[in-house]
Amino acid sequence: MDDVLITGSDGPVTPIERLRAEELEAFRANLDDRGKAWLDRSGFRAKAGQTAWLPDADGMPARVLVGVEGAPSLATLGGLPLTLPAGAYAVRGPLTELEALGWATGAYQFARYREASREAAQLILPAQLDAGALDALAFATALARDLINTPAADMLPSHLAAEAEALAERHGATCNVLVGDELLDAGLNTIHAVGRAAADDPRLIDIEWGNSDHPEVVLIGKGVCFDSGGLDIKPPGAMRTMKKDMGGAAHVLGLAHLVMSARLPVRLRVLVPAVENAIAGNAFRPGDVIATRKGLTVEIDNTDAEGRLVLCDAMAIAAERNPALMIDFATLTGAARTAVGTELAAMFSNDDAVAHAIATAGSAVDDPVWRLPLHQPYAAMLESKVADLVNSASSPYAGAITAALFLERFAAGLPWVHFDIMAWNLRARPGRPEGGEAMGMRAVFEYLRSRFTP
Repeated sequence: MDDVLITGSDGPVTPIERLRAEELEAFRANLDDRGKAWLDRSGFRAKAGQTAWLPDADGMPARVLVGVEGAPSLATLGGLPLTLPAGAYAVRGPLTELEALGWATGAYQFARYREASREAAQLILPAQLDAGALDALAFATALARDLINTPAADMLPSHLAAEAEALAERHGATCNVLVGDELLDAGLNTIHAVGRAAADDPRLIDIEWGNSDHPEVVLIGKGVCFDSGGLDIKPPGAMRTMKKDMGGAAHVLGLAHLVMSARLPVRLRVLVPAVENAIAGNAFRPGDVIATRKGLTVEIDNTDAEGRLVLCDAMAIAAERNPALMIDFATLTGAARTAVGTELAAMFSNDDAVAHAIATAGSAVDDPVWRLPLHQPYAAMLESKVADLVNSASSPYAGAITAALFLERFAAGLPWVHFDIMAWNLRARPGRPEGGEAMGMRAVFEYLRSRFTP
């Protein structure tokens, strides 16, 4: 996507005309007879996403028409870059950042293992748009998608750590990684327990950037690089897309890129517990009790509720420095998908003002999130007879809420936001291709940018 948004072209540039259905008749009236006939034959009715060509005097394509409706969004132009012929295009009239970003995100193709199916068309940016900011947003989205789309064999904990180290180096940040038994020495027993059965050692990735005098913001991302379910093994259908179970890690790395690119005045910390939940003779078991970094003991009821285990120790270590804000992203529960579907990020928070501001920011940047409640009476479902709490609730209901309540025990009362995300598009939409997806990432960045920009 690096070259689909450009600032100029030495070659021909084809104009794009955005039309609403109610504007079509007036537009048609200004065409010559040839143009009217061509438009009528095309069947173009200016419906959202519908496109048509108008020819020049020689019959060559001279103008692209695209139907639009509603407010500008990623979808406005997101369907064009891979459907129009390759070349340079320029939109007539004002162009918004969202429309331009939709062009970039709509041009995305995962091409690690085969050539891209086609060359994407390029969009010329008007001078009033910030090309650098758009590039950062496009890169962060592509980074998250690439990491999620990559098969687990090439995105194990060691690979994920290498990606984090490369990102840190790019921005002059530090990156420290605890590996294997170093986790035990640090009291990060839950991360070690979940990942110890895998051939690729579990690890905690710790990126730090910014001025220590600035307010600390901690981003925590679930990095389960593949989730078999452990000894409580998943059925084949549920396991097929589990390469995406490190989607939370992909989100916080993309978000970190945005924060560092914008040079927000924060002390940024990124924590990624990176593991593979595998099966072997030394795998953790139902009935085991694990002591966490915070000191709470957790009884294992289900080894497929592993995400909250790796997150809780990362949250505990983050809370020890009393940050101004902790935000975690995780592909945590199927219950969240039942509650809000696959196209919304479910959000939980112990801070009403922060939650409202993030939801408002998400609406503004076409990155919707939906808040669910931390209903405290449900915490009784996490009670254990032998430990401080269990990792999987006794009830089949309210699974997303009980998972969030489990994590809240490790937030230490600090401002905290938890995102339970799909991280995957089941269907292609303009600007949002099928496959790995960033959900809630831009909403959080818009909130952080607004809150911390002087």
